Amino acid sequence: MEANVMVIVVIGIACLLGLWLIFYFVPVGLWFNALVSGVRISLIQLILMRWRKVPPGVIVNNLIAATKAGLKLNRNEMEAHYLAGGRLKSVVNALISADKANIPLDFKSATAIDLAGRDVFEAVQMSVNPKVINTPPVTAVAKDGIQLITKARVTVRANIKQLVGGAGEETVLARVGEGVVTAIGSATSHKEVLENPDKISKVVLSKGLDSGTAFEILSIDIADIDVGKNIGAQLQMDQANADKNIAQAKAEERRAMAVALEQEMKAKAQEARAKVIEAEAQIPMAIADAFRSGNLGVMDYYKLENIKADTSMRDSIAKPLGKPKEGDKPIP
Repeated sequence: MEANVMVIVVIGIACLLGLWLIFYFVPVGLWFNALVSGVRISLIQLILMRWRKVPPGVIVNNLIAATKAGLKLNRNEMEAHYLAGGRLKSVVNALISADKANIPLDFKSATAIDLAGRDVFEAVQMSVNPKVINTPPVTAVAKDGIQLITKARVTVRANIKQLVGGAGEETVLARVGEGVVTAIGSATSHKEVLENPDKISKVVLSKGLDSGTAFEILSIDIADIDVGKNIGAQLQMDQANADKNIAQAKAEERRAMAVALEQEMKAKAQEARAKVIEAEAQIPMAIADAFRSGNLGVMDYYKLENIKADTSMRDSIAKPLGKPKEGDKPIP
């Protein structure tokens, strides 16, 4: 008896497993749902999707959504996009939104945008509802040397045709910042910019900054302008300090050269005095040699000494009286 019960239980489990496998590979409910929704697809195609590793529910549900929206999509193309790693639901939602908003977008372009890594559904939404991008503070200097710090708001919408290969938000912000710097730098005075900030917007918009990007710039609005440092005055002060340092360095160089020249002259004077002393030291020797050789007599020597004494006396009389030197005897 127990053996019969076990057999019945095993047979029941096998039947349930078999039914589950049948309904898994033959999704009758999904086929019926597609049929009543107006989507023509056979059970064989649903079974083959299982073998191709494509979830039938994903394909059928998106086909139903597209059909109800009035779009005609090809099942094979949808399977190919899913197998390529695309986001099929996002593509279908983008096609439905674009059709309702009268935006030209076909399945091939949508799948190319999706496989390129961009969110095609978000791009369609941005085409309908433009996006506002706040630029970081942009610092520029007018011709009068006053620094201005500017913040701008850029209103953009997606350019569907440029989404594949077009530049992103970072490029738009960089170009807008470059245009703001150019517009402020060409202004004669910072007051001119503060009085008419719309000139910056006009100059930037006239440059066609959205060329080659995935966006179309609708407007550029200057949100805030702050006055910064006086860069011109600061540069002049720095230049003056540099000129002063250069002049000081040149003056120090001239002073050092003068000191060196003075030291050189003193050295030459000392050398000349040494030569004079050396020459004077040789006079007694020359006189002695003259005595020995008979070229100088005693009377001649006395005459020479008298002449020297007479000359020294005349020099002392000719000099004006000054402060007595140390060791000089006072005149009675």
